[in-house]
Amino acid sequence: MANSTFSGPVRSQNGFETVSINSTTGAVTTTSTLGVTTSVTNLTATNLVFTDINHPSTAAINATATATAAEVATGYITSTSAAATTITLPTGTDLGTAIGATRGTTLDLFVDNTAGANTVTIAVATNGILSAAAAAGSGAGAGLLTVPSGVTGLARFTIMFSSATAYVFSRTA
Repeated sequence: MANSTFSGPVRSQNGFETVSINSTTGAVTTTSTLGVTTSVTNLTATNLVFTDINHPSTAAINATATATAAEVATGYITSTSAAATTITLPTGTDLGTAIGATRGTTLDLFVDNTAGANTVTIAVATNGILSAAAAAGSGAGAGLLTVPSGVTGLARFTIMFSSATAYVFSRTA
C-alpha cells in the first residue's frame, strides 16, 4: 500500500491500528491500537514522563505532616482540616526513587483544600529547593506556597528534578 499524506485531521469511528507484516509468513501483528482504550506495545523511549490528569488515586492529608513519596506521586492531595496545616514534601531522594526520576523529570502536584476550613502551607524537605519566586516569598503567583480553604482552595505545583535526588518546587497555578 502506498503512503498517504493528509492536510486535515484523520478521523475514525473505530480507532486506529499500527501493524507489522511478517515478510516470510505474511502474518499480521497489531503493534499499537489507538481508540477508546489506547494501548501501545513495543515502545522504546528514554526519559518520557506521562501525567494522568484524571488522578485515579489521591492522598488525603488532614493534619500537619510530612507527605510520603507515594502520596505525592499520586499527583493529587486533598485536605479537609479545620486547623492550619503544613504539608512537608518528602526528601528529593525519597521522591526521586519513588517515581524513578532523572534530571529533567517533572511532576505536577495538585493540592485541593476546597473542603478545608483553614489554610494549607506547602514546605520542602532535604534536597527540595524552592524556585526563585518561592524563595523570595512572593505573595502571589509562583511564590505562593499557601492554599486557601473554600472555593478558591485549589493549587497546582510543579516539581522539577535537577538530578535523581534533588528537585525545584514552584507554584504554577
